[in-house]
Amino acid sequence: MHTQILTSKYGAELISFKINGEEKIHQGEDCVDENGKVYWKKHWPVLFPTVGKCKKNQTIINGKTYETQIDGFIRDMEFEPVTKLDNFHSYIYKSNKKTIEKYPYEFSLTVTYRLDENKLTTIYKVINEGDTDMPFGIGSKPALKLDKNEADKENYYLEFEEEEKKIHFLYLVDGLIGTEYAKNIIVNDKQILLNEHTFDNDALIVKGFKSNKITLKNKKDGKPIFTVDYTGFPYLAIWSKAKSPFICIEPWMTTPDNANGSGVFRQKNDILLLPPKKEFECKYTVEFF
Repeated sequence: MHTQILTSKYGAELISFKINGEEKIHQGEDCVDENGKVYWKKHWPVLFPTVGKCKKNQTIINGKTYETQIDGFIRDMEFEPVTKLDNFHSYIYKSNKKTIEKYPYEFSLTVTYRLDENKLTTIYKVINEGDTDMPFGIGSKPALKLDKNEADKENYYLEFEEEEKKIHFLYLVDGLIGTEYAKNIIVNDKQILLNEHTFDNDALIVKGFKSNKITLKNKKDGKPIFTVDYTGFPYLAIWSKAKSPFICIEPWMTTPDNANGSGVFRQKNDILLLPPKKEFECKYTVEFF
């Protein structure tokens, strides 16, 4: 088996992963529809220090209002390469005057991609470099390539490893978490069917699951195409556009703001709080078949 990864210092983003010459990652701006329109320009962005949307595109920290952007600002920053081997790419970004204007905390974020044959692990390490507790959110938005013909035929489905009788789907209102749950679309307690209506209400965001893994399969033979192991993440988002040649399986530690929330960053229901000089690490693995 021959594997190859390609990453970029911009956003520390994975932009290609090939197995025996076959691309497994959505190709961003190079992937267009029949009208020449780009489906989605990103590949595998890091979501930090916010995940999803903040109320009014703002957040309040220590009494001051800061403008925010969807999924945070780190995905647009230029990282410094740390290590680049055939099977191990690592980057670091450190807070500076520019980030303090957006997010008033001193931090460093290391993004690592580790390859083990057909398994690709993404690792995030956050260090609070300041002298006060640091609230933050973090997640990932890996875009995995699909066969366009199979997607058009609606042959794909996702399957959890365990029966999910108590899973909850969060309802989005203009990108914010609503006060009620969305309809549970689980089939046979394990499956999510992918069709032109799956993402009518934006991304699927689930919590309360037992499973640590979810697998993409084809209805024709039921064989696995890839499995995402998101052990340790309390939320999983699933997103694409109808009949697009990719799907995002997104492990999240935190979520967008609540629609009825205060807008105060520390008061987010799921915010992470990191003490001074401490570090936080999370990781997930995609296994391709």
